[in-house]
Amino acid sequence: MLRFADWLKISSVPDKLAIAQHDELQRQIPMLYAVLSVNAVAVAITHFHVAPLYMTLWIPLVLVTMSTLRAIAWKLRPRMEVNAAGAIRMLRRTTMLAAFIAFAYISWSLGLYGFAQDEQRAHVALFIATTVIGCIACLTYLPQAAFLVTVIVMVPYLSYQLSMGGPIYTAIAFNILLVLIMLIRVLLNNFLGFQKLVEARVEGERLHEEVTHLANTDTLTGLPNRRYFFSKSTAMMERCTRDGTALVFGTIDLDRFKAANDTFGHALCDTLLAEVAERLRDALGKEAMIARLGGDEFAFVMETDLRRAEQLAQAACRRIAQPFHMGETKITIGASCGLAMRSDEHTNIVSLYDQADYALYYAKNHQRGSSITYSAKLDQTMRQQRRLETALQNADYEAEFDINLQPIVRLSDFHIVGGETLARWNSPTLGAVAPAVFIPLAERLGLINRLSLVLLGKMLRTLGQMPRSVVLGFNLSAYDLASEETVAAIADCIRESGVDASRLVLELTETAMLRDLELAHRAMEEFHALGARIALDDFGTGQSSLSYLHKLPIDVVKLDRSFIVESRMTRSRDLLQAVITLCRTMGLPCVAEGVEETEQLDMLRAMGCENIQGNLFSAPLTVAQFEDMVKEAPGRSVSVA
Repeated sequence: MLRFADWLKISSVPDKLAIAQHDELQRQIPMLYAVLSVNAVAVAITHFHVAPLYMTLWIPLVLVTMSTLRAIAWKLRPRMEVNAAGAIRMLRRTTMLAAFIAFAYISWSLGLYGFAQDEQRAHVALFIATTVIGCIACLTYLPQAAFLVTVIVMVPYLSYQLSMGGPIYTAIAFNILLVLIMLIRVLLNNFLGFQKLVEARVEGERLHEEVTHLANTDTLTGLPNRRYFFSKSTAMMERCTRDGTALVFGTIDLDRFKAANDTFGHALCDTLLAEVAERLRDALGKEAMIARLGGDEFAFVMETDLRRAEQLAQAACRRIAQPFHMGETKITIGASCGLAMRSDEHTNIVSLYDQADYALYYAKNHQRGSSITYSAKLDQTMRQQRRLETALQNADYEAEFDINLQPIVRLSDFHIVGGETLARWNSPTLGAVAPAVFIPLAERLGLINRLSLVLLGKMLRTLGQMPRSVVLGFNLSAYDLASEETVAAIADCIRESGVDASRLVLELTETAMLRDLELAHRAMEEFHALGARIALDDFGTGQSSLSYLHKLPIDVVKLDRSFIVESRMTRSRDLLQAVITLCRTMGLPCVAEGVEETEQLDMLRAMGCENIQGNLFSAPLTVAQFEDMVKEAPGRSVSVA
């Protein structure tokens, strides 16, 4: 009984179902009032000459006016979205009004019976039957109201007919009752189907939202993913372009994240990325739409002025630079940011992203840990960079790239003991391009492995044509050692050249070894097995050089030019002396790079340095010039590169 009362009071209706009921009733109820009004007018006309005027004019006029006003109210109700609470209030009000109007109409109808003849009574019975059936049909989506209308109309009508004792009209009343009971049952079944349809639609919408959310969200951080971010950013840019408002695009890349990932593992660093996302939300605020583009790269876009965006970006970089406490583990990383502001020259969001990304690239290489804004100066640099990229990607490596050789001399007698191979690029479109420009670019574009193999082949062919006393060094990139395929290709190139591998010194920097120490060690062992020697290049620029001398199969040490340049300082000079002494103690040949002044030469001789390389003795030479220099100093020499 309590459940029936709760059902009748519409106490617990799911929100989506209530809204769906409201929407359907908004289309049905005006028809209900139209049926009531037309039928009431017809009954009033047939009783006009047999009933008092108040029964055939004034009461019908009030009922029809009330029905017409309610129909107009429903018809003119704005077709706007209603919330669940509003829909439930409307359902309850409609149920109460339906009961009241039903009571008014049945009271008037039964009142006419006292004045009616047989024909008029038949009309009243037909009026009650058709009207109730019409109400049930129109109130299909509100079964509580349909049930109340049926009870309020049929109970008085049936009671009245029983009290009159007329067998014909009593039979008609019972027939109508049976039909209405059947219709109520059908209505409840239909409403149950409607309810299941709404539930299925709600479930479908939920699944669609879930799938859409998964498709548009980075599951690790909960931020929008790349696809969704660029879609929304495009819409924002179009609106800002149309309205003439400011839009700033930012890209953020984490510093030292790869090292943290290698050290602490993927699981912990996945949690770290989620923490980074949370800090970005806090630092950039709600005005920014933030996304994870992939890996350790994030992006954001905001409709604000450049100054505000720069302040927020710097705050984000500082926030990420603070240590992360992951349980008992403390991880310290950093972040660099590139910004670009919308201007009339931007045709789409991709061009804005490219500018922000280049500003980020510049920040990571020049002001790591801070934010850089794209500018006209950077634009000029970027255009030049793109020309370089295009030229390098389309270059004929065999034709455009060549090698120079810089002699290495023994300090005791200035005898040439070897040389270092230096790459040269003469582009048909750009002219001569410095190695400091094209080598990092080749590394960034993933072209360095191919370039290294071409240059190594040229150097080995040159070495094969020189006296057997000549030893040449060749620089390998960190990316060469990181690729097992490239290491194998280098070994094959050495074997196929026919050159005695002992005349080859492969120069590796600390940076190359730091990328993957184990992989670097395996590569060095493979090169050693061929007979090649290994030189630790730019010694002293990193933090772990001394440990490399013990852990790795190093044959030669090349002192970085910074040692020589800063040798005027007492502390630097003492350190240089200590390194030279250490190399001599370990039996490792030592080469000082960047010697350009006589004072430096005298100092190195006094310290016991064995070999030097620099412009004081000779600038880099073409292969022909180097061969001529070697011929001018005939005789067998000690081979150190």
